[in-house]
Amino acid sequence: MKRLRISAIAYLNTAPLMWDFDNGTGAADFDISYTLPSQCAADLKAGTADIGIIPAAAYTAIPDLVILPGVAISSKQAVRSILLVSKVPLEQINTVALDTSSMTSVALTKVLFAKWWKRTPEFTPMAPDIDQMLREHDAGLVIGDPALRIDRSRYITFDLAEEWIRFTGKAFVFAFWAVRRAAVQKNDLDLASIFQHSRDHGLQHVHEIAKSWAPRLGLSQESVISYLQENIHYSLDNECLEGLRLFYQYAQEVNALAATPPLHFHKLVRQTVA
Repeated sequence: MKRLRISAIAYLNTAPLMWDFDNGTGAADFDISYTLPSQCAADLKAGTADIGIIPAAAYTAIPDLVILPGVAISSKQAVRSILLVSKVPLEQINTVALDTSSMTSVALTKVLFAKWWKRTPEFTPMAPDIDQMLREHDAGLVIGDPALRIDRSRYITFDLAEEWIRFTGKAFVFAFWAVRRAAVQKNDLDLASIFQHSRDHGLQHVHEIAKSWAPRLGLSQESVISYLQENIHYSLDNECLEGLRLFYQYAQEVNALAATPPLHFHKLVRQTVA
């Protein structure tokens, strides 16, 4: 059987999801590469990957994907790693640099400005270098590990998950595992169970993950543990699906995303194929 190609994200928040693959027990049937969120989506779209932890926004732009149920990178409170960083008060923001590694957070930024912050700034894609971003713009969107390293005492910051939850009362889904439909049809692995078990095992080893990652990020182990256990929610449960569908609706309304296809899940597709 052909090994499936996984495109994964090289951020701290995916470390629990990749536990089995990184520690040998789940790697036998897969070839794994690590990249940025936006590139995971590009790999799936190009057919150079079969499975990707894709930004939720990418699902609207890539045809013939199915979602692996139950696993996500989401939040039900402040997320800490998705930040709008500003040198001026919100009402004075006229220009925003957008992290080029992001898709979902870019769309969320546009939704927040259009629907609740009631401003129409000029948006410019940029690499996630906050100093350079703020030299040229009033504010900058940064995601993932670079956001965790931001000295928030120096700036005005907005945690985008916290803002979304404050306005909508819904959880926010940033990313989930998606599989190319052709890969599902040609493979008999129980992918849903494999990826759920890897997540479960990773969450049992958060202290080990923190010991490894804290020095890389310049954070304390306690900060890493609280981030993984409290700020990130790793289940694609009903509350998260409600928030995801509302995000798609709002993003389409403000022209931040194209129309969203129905959410197709792996088990449903497998049943149809059978």
